[in-house]
Amino acid sequence: QLQVVESGGGLVQAGGSLRLSCVASVSIANRYNMGWYRQTPGKQRELVAIVSSGGSTIVAGSVKGRFTVSRDNAKNTVYLEMNSLKLEDTAVYYCNVKILPQAMDYWGKGTLVTVSS
Repeated sequence: QLQVVESGGGLVQAGGSLRLSCVASVSIANRYNMGWYRQTPGKQRELVAIVSSGGSTIVAGSVKGRFTVSRDNAKNTVYLEMNSLKLEDTAVYYCNVKILPQAMDYWGKGTLVTVSS
């Protein structure tokens, strides 16, 4: 059973920065995407940024230019560098690992990011 563990959330003032990390505990032989989603109460989980096994990225428009996603395949780890944080970035951030080609999803338990004024 693949396990996904996030870290790095916390409280930060608007305009500040945080770095999230996520490690998949099982060595993965298959191709897989890794990425970040976020969710606030009463809203659906939304994509923030993902990075494919080949290194290509998809970044949501709301965070483009402020957030950067990257991965270290040797460590089965994906990072989310968040800069110029805004109040509306407050959410629980979830790490996702998608095994290809089966599109099998694994999720972390989430890490809370709170941006204060």
